[in-house]
Amino acid sequence: MKTIATPRKFAVLLAALLLCSLLVGPFVHAESGSVSKARTTWLWHTALIQTDSSELLDFAKSQGVGILYLQISTKVDLASYRSFIRQATEMGIEIHALNGAPDWALETSRPKLDAFMTWIRDYQRSAAPEEKLAGIQVDIEPYLLPIWKTDYAALVNQWQNNINQLVAQASDIGLPLSAALPFWLDNYKVPDSEQSLSSWMISKFDSVTLMSYRDSAKAIYDTAKTEFAEGEGMNKKIYTGVETKPSKEGNSITFYEEGIDVLNEQLVLLEQMGGSHSSFGGIAVHDLVGWMDLALQKVAQ
Repeated sequence: MKTIATPRKFAVLLAALLLCSLLVGPFVHAESGSVSKARTTWLWHTALIQTDSSELLDFAKSQGVGILYLQISTKVDLASYRSFIRQATEMGIEIHALNGAPDWALETSRPKLDAFMTWIRDYQRSAAPEEKLAGIQVDIEPYLLPIWKTDYAALVNQWQNNINQLVAQASDIGLPLSAALPFWLDNYKVPDSEQSLSSWMISKFDSVTLMSYRDSAKAIYDTAKTEFAEGEGMNKKIYTGVETKPSKEGNSITFYEEGIDVLNEQLVLLEQMGGSHSSFGGIAVHDLVGWMDLALQKVAQ
């Protein structure tokens, strides 16, 4: 994966990017400076908030991002979280705590989930109003574990139990809980039930972000149609995900080869197509650093 290696280079290139956007217009077809909850993104490179918070948030705002999923790392000091979230709040961008791993579906990993939620609870209690988190997202992906193929029912039952625990804890903290999920869970059933696994998941979370990674609006929309229908029946929001980083699964998964201009064209089309569903929440771009790299490639040309 191509990433921005140094803060100094990061700042210089981003300054050029933002200058370019002023000269030729914003990369997204949105009102200048506006943000919307319909545009979201992930930030896994948490350490960057200690050195490049303004650059990250300026880019996010320039793209109309209204929600940023920030992975929580205990290696990052609390003062950096407070400062970053305060800056984001001033820009109208919500910060949602992000974490997860495949083994978070296992009952033996319950202490990891509890530690994550305890960190959020403690942080919220000590943060000023403008420094508080606005939500939580989990990215668990247990289908990457060998047990998915060897004992599906046992794994899913544990996954469900852990999700129920997360839902209860998020409710106690007073924050909405969302999840990143693959688009194909509608092909699987809840053990000993006719309910689709995607439907069960949608029913539990306040919103769901599908990893519906394809390199055209129509292909992305087609992967999400079943979940849109399920979400409509529950009055839940479904976000469609797009990929900007290189993918080992093939070029059709990501916009990395097509570039920022094609990405922006397809995002607009996807918003138009998704808008026909009341359950369509918006688009999630994976991830912020990959998105910035894609935009910087255009500036460098």
